[in-house]
Amino acid sequence: MTSAAPFGRLLTAMATAFTDDGEVDLEGTAAIAVHLLDHGHDGVVVSGTTGESPTTTVAEDGRILQAVKDAVGDRGTVIAGVGTNATAHSVELAEQAAKIGVDGLLLVTPYYNKPSQAGVLHHFRSVAEATDVPVMLYDVPGRAATTISFDTFERALEITTVNSVKDACGDLARTARLVQLGYAVYSGDDANTLGILSSGGCGLVSVVGHAAGDELKQMIDAFLGGDIDAALATYTRLLPAFDAVMGVPNYGATTAKAALQLLGVLDNRNVRGPLVPLDDDEVAALRAGLAASDLI
Repeated sequence: MTSAAPFGRLLTAMATAFTDDGEVDLEGTAAIAVHLLDHGHDGVVVSGTTGESPTTTVAEDGRILQAVKDAVGDRGTVIAGVGTNATAHSVELAEQAAKIGVDGLLLVTPYYNKPSQAGVLHHFRSVAEATDVPVMLYDVPGRAATTISFDTFERALEITTVNSVKDACGDLARTARLVQLGYAVYSGDDANTLGILSSGGCGLVSVVGHAAGDELKQMIDAFLGGDIDAALATYTRLLPAFDAVMGVPNYGATTAKAALQLLGVLDNRNVRGPLVPLDDDEVAALRAGLAASDLI
């Protein structure tokens, strides 16, 4: 049994488009959101890691969020990434997102400064209680350098708006325990989606969904419908794409944008420093992986 999915089963942490001179491209960003909703998605996550949120200002985040909200309308949910390593900054982003009218907030563990568990909980509580918008916590120790402890997860559920977690820890027993605790658990790693679902999770916050939304929806629907063989067949078909998008050193926003360029959604693959766009050899490898999964 999988748990209820408060924001839909399939979301993607969407890229943010930039112009050649490094400015936010609102039209291009809106086009990404529409592309995702046209290809199997129940909603989008804006200004997460893949949206290059560490490089955007509060004002830019507001414009990005409003452009996506306008583009999506009532077709799907819009989740605003508000996680930073400064609590006051995250509170400001949360309040801004609430005014725009989002469906949820994605709140990552503070990164780099490595707070104690008491600090993590204080951060979560301060940001979540700043609005009445539902909150998805995000546990990604590979980027944040801190893992949310089980005790912190238990105490975070005392915050009335906290209802879910994006789980990028790769520990399926832990996933099952989080479900038992009462969380709706979303996979934070495309390649772990079937494992998360089999452990009681409810869905996926994807990156590969930029290029494989229909296929990921098909996989999730097959699993939920009890056709495990069909779900596994789709999963196996997508393995080259998973490797091409997420299994290379220069991955994430860079590979997502290059995939969108290959698909004709964007006319460039611009990113902001310290990221650098894929070079021609990297694009060729990405193209080969997507082609091996029959996505282009």
